[in-house]
Amino acid sequence: MSDAPDYAKGLEGVIANESKLSDVQGQEGILRYLGYNIDDLVEHTTFEEVLYLLHRGKLPTQSELDELTAALRDQRELHPAIESFLVNAPKDAAPMDVLRTGVSMLGLTDTRGENQNRELNEERALSICAKVPLMVAAYHRGRQGLDVPPVRKDLSEAGHFLYMINGEEPGVEATKTLDVAYILHADHGMNASTFSARVTIATLSDMYSAITAAIGTLKGPLHGGANEGVIHMLNEIGDEDKVDAFVEDCLVNKKKIMGIGHRVYKVLDPRAPHLQRMAIKLTEELGEPKWINMSERIATIMRERKGLNANVDFYSATVYYSLDIPTDLFTPIFAISRAAGWTAQVLEQLDDSRLYRPLTHYTGPTEDQPITPIAERG
Repeated sequence: MSDAPDYAKGLEGVIANESKLSDVQGQEGILRYLGYNIDDLVEHTTFEEVLYLLHRGKLPTQSELDELTAALRDQRELHPAIESFLVNAPKDAAPMDVLRTGVSMLGLTDTRGENQNRELNEERALSICAKVPLMVAAYHRGRQGLDVPPVRKDLSEAGHFLYMINGEEPGVEATKTLDVAYILHADHGMNASTFSARVTIATLSDMYSAITAAIGTLKGPLHGGANEGVIHMLNEIGDEDKVDAFVEDCLVNKKKIMGIGHRVYKVLDPRAPHLQRMAIKLTEELGEPKWINMSERIATIMRERKGLNANVDFYSATVYYSLDIPTDLFTPIFAISRAAGWTAQVLEQLDDSRLYRPLTHYTGPTEDQPITPIAERG
């Protein structure tokens, strides 16, 4: 029997901080932002209201929402050096790599200093939320050899992003669909990217470094990159009649099925049904039900065979695909919405910060090792 001390690999189950922002109850399948159930927020609010809620701790009045909306739209501009980088970046670069670099560059153009000034950091948080979608759109247009459309200040956050990537004003339904997706992804407890942001800012670094760290973490296929993996998986399967064999092969060979299961939720991810409904509606309108039919069959098999449910990534992939959004922009869209939560988490961390310094269980040699002369080492 090993005498090694008990520890939680990957920090699973370890409580490292306090937060009032999002309440993730994995056993019950409940998600709340500051006490508001995600179902009610989707039904009765917009993404801008949720952003205000996360940053200010309450839902806004109409005048407060108008003020926030105006402030966000006033920040829809990029420094010429950053815009030049985005439109001239290598056309085959990964959009998340470009976005990560762009956010880091924001720190170069903010010369105000005083990284721990609360008022300045609130301004920086709002500015980041406004600029991240511009960065994604500017790179996407640039890699196609297209001009970046002129910024507009009469469109919502969701509507403006769709306008920027397509060059034309989106319809009401498309805008509403993306707005809901933004709300669902805005925050989610101490997930990997949020943890990265809080660890970074806890060193008393700066807002831009914290969000850059979060973007780098979100890029991974086990976190934000999972929604891209879902579409790649569906394309690999190809047809509805091949789903069962594909899933069986994955189960036999212990291959991961993207978008199924969740590290925290032991029941249905409460965000998934909203995206599932939208995916069904969009594919019906497009007259292309194959993708949602394949998805539903995978979800059914995995629920029956393994007791695992589809998560938010599983259906968001089909929603974005149906909106004709390029697959490699799925994770950047996740970053656009999660910027609201990341920046809120950074502000909260700074309110009562303590440096994160966990221990490690050392498994190497426990006695001094002799140093063999370099000429004698095998």
